[in-house]
Amino acid sequence: MKKNPNTVTFTLNGERKTFITEPNEKLLDLLRREGYKGTKYGCGQGTCGACTVLLDDRAVYSCLLFAMQAEGRNVSTIESIGSHDQPSDFQQELIQGGAVQCGYCIPGMIMSAEALMKAETTFDDEIVKEYMDGNLCRCTGYEKIWAALRKVLDRQEAAAKK
Repeated sequence: MKKNPNTVTFTLNGERKTFITEPNEKLLDLLRREGYKGTKYGCGQGTCGACTVLLDDRAVYSCLLFAMQAEGRNVSTIESIGSHDQPSDFQQELIQGGAVQCGYCIPGMIMSAEALMKAETTFDDEIVKEYMDGNLCRCTGYEKIWAALRKVLDRQEAAAKK
């Protein structure tokens, strides 16, 4: 059976889905149109990180990726990380540390941190900076965000050594 050229099929947050799209539609636009509003539109140029999602567990800017490029791949959005009642460790630390100001950058920060935690086993500052680079906080809340992430990474490293 021939595939409709205006559809794209990929696994989204663990569930295989097919979407109608146009060849020039960005993944960010498709996700937001389909109700995944946690992925934010920031700059549209891949410089702010607000639109970060995981593509096969790697952080990517969904504003730069055509929806068709996700064909057959695994896409994770912020909606797949924690919940209101059961936040992820990083989300919990962000809350406890008062690191969330306007909150616009937080989904991208969380997704970049998820990519880091999936790919690395040790978290020296240079590696962490590399993964978090490209996530801009308009409120300049970097210190509290960094402190929250560092707590989670330090616990994860300590648990891995046991």
